[in-house]
Amino acid sequence: MNIKRVLLATALIGLAFMAFFAYYVYKAMFMENTAFANKEAYIYIGSDASYNDVRVHLEPLLLDLDSFDALAQKKKYTTNIKAGKYAIRKGMNNNEIINSIRSKNIPVKVAFNNQHSLEALAGRIASQIEADSVSLLTAMKDVSFLEAEGLKEETTLGIYLPNSYEFFWNTSGESFRNRMLKEYRSFWSSQKLNRLKELGLSKEEVMILAAIVYEESKQAMEQPRIAGVYMNRLKHGWPLQADPTLKYAAYQLPEYQNTIIKRVLDKHKEIDSPYNTYLNKGLPPGLIAMPDLSAVNAVLNYEKHNYFYFAADARNPGFHKFAKSLNQHNRNAKEYQLYLNTQGIRK
Repeated sequence: MNIKRVLLATALIGLAFMAFFAYYVYKAMFMENTAFANKEAYIYIGSDASYNDVRVHLEPLLLDLDSFDALAQKKKYTTNIKAGKYAIRKGMNNNEIINSIRSKNIPVKVAFNNQHSLEALAGRIASQIEADSVSLLTAMKDVSFLEAEGLKEETTLGIYLPNSYEFFWNTSGESFRNRMLKEYRSFWSSQKLNRLKELGLSKEEVMILAAIVYEESKQAMEQPRIAGVYMNRLKHGWPLQADPTLKYAAYQLPEYQNTIIKRVLDKHKEIDSPYNTYLNKGLPPGLIAMPDLSAVNAVLNYEKHNYFYFAADARNPGFHKFAKSLNQHNRNAKEYQLYLNTQGIRK
């Protein structure tokens, strides 16, 4: 009789243990384990992250971190961390969470517009992906990369076409740079390459001129006409006399650091720099900014006309008055200078 009781008790204890174990497994795998109110939460796991780093990200998002730990160890996630951006939906269980952060890296939108330097571009991109500005800038200026691609540091800004792109958050500086080079190559279709031959310009020269055009005017409808003025000057061997290049040359000097030039003066025209297109004929050696695609297309499809000059239009801000003769241009320029005087803009 005692033996039967012992066996029964043992069986009951075994059943209780099995029930507890089954509940524990069920809880660890299938019970909801999210503690946030929103529909989704996102975590960013770095390339060098440890499981403890992941736990820090998850702790405020989960109801029961211990049950997550147990399943993560069972599924060998603790030793197989994957970098990236991951979504955790409200109501997920531990099994779903682990599956998500192990295999469902979410692309992020990376957008940049008209940055004025590689340094500024690196800073802009670093705010959107894991790579920091130092690693991005190092990749962008890497000498072996530039030499292999036939690029120069002065012109390499041109391969970064302003737009919106999809990247994984854990993209490295080198991967970002290589993807941008691929996009740049795709931009130069056979039709555009044929157009280069017609213009007698290289890709780099088009980008250099497009940067000047864009700095002159943000009005897409006007850019082909401005490009036409500069093409006329290049064809006739005239200096471009582009004011944005003077500003760029000035900003390289210590006395103009952290300043904004609102008015180009005669003293700016005397700056000794290869970017001074009043003193030097032809295109400057590099880009003064990142051109918008509208300006690139404006150069490729510049307006054919007989204008050789243009000046800002005081009565129509953002636009310009064009002239065929120097006398007419001087009248237009004087009108704008008087407008600047009335606004108190002296430098």
